[in-house]
Amino acid sequence: MHIASVEYLDELAREIPEGARRLAARFWPGPLTLILKRQPRVPDVVTGGQDSVGLRVPNHPLARALLTAFGAGVAAPSANRYGRVSATSAAHVRAELGEEVDIILDGGPCTVGIESTIVSFVEDAPRLVRPGAVTPAMLAETLGTPVPVGATTVRAPGTHAAHYAPATPTVLVPTAGYWVELLAQAAQGLNLVALHYTQAPIGLPSNVTALALPETSEGYARALYDNLRRADALGANRLLVEEPPASEAWAAIRDRLQRASFDARDLY
Repeated sequence: MHIASVEYLDELAREIPEGARRLAARFWPGPLTLILKRQPRVPDVVTGGQDSVGLRVPNHPLARALLTAFGAGVAAPSANRYGRVSATSAAHVRAELGEEVDIILDGGPCTVGIESTIVSFVEDAPRLVRPGAVTPAMLAETLGTPVPVGATTVRAPGTHAAHYAPATPTVLVPTAGYWVELLAQAAQGLNLVALHYTQAPIGLPSNVTALALPETSEGYARALYDNLRRADALGANRLLVEEPPASEAWAAIRDRLQRASFDARDLY
């Protein structure tokens, strides 16, 4: 559920740990979702029958104006079909859902680009359920202790092994051999899309479409889903994604790409 401000926290959650309040004070509004025990007023249809609820204050003036006018929490799943690439612009939503939605409020493209960090406080200690722009280091700095990545008793969005997936079979290829592998597959006559951030070699064959992403993790995240959708629109046989760096700054991006490529992992 999205809420307009931290003041709504106690209306929708109960038994809120001090650590959760500290995270909310630092990162709200922003890309952090807290999973907490719900108040009885939160209906089962919102929580999937669970005794917990995910809460977030979005950092967008249009979203916050809507929430303030409404005066309560709004159930806010991502605006895409289950398991598919997330929508990061109004055009993506219209392409994904068509006339099945009555109104689209266009606030411009998403500034972060990937889904929020999710931290659960349902267990005895906090758990990092999904990585995002709020990194483990930021969480540890605020709480004074590391937040482990661990199993949680609650069901949370975006945590299935296969998720965020384009229709085009998607394969992650290590940077060290990326261009060699891509050229080898192109030589087999496959129509390929190359999603990369290092410099492409000169003279790529005509059956390869190269989509270059920024070299910074922040820029890459903002451009990722738009480029996955562009890749799908090309109707290629395969999408080869250059594997991002293994640093913490890229952890959330790696998480999304590993899920997006899960069903095609045996192609490489």
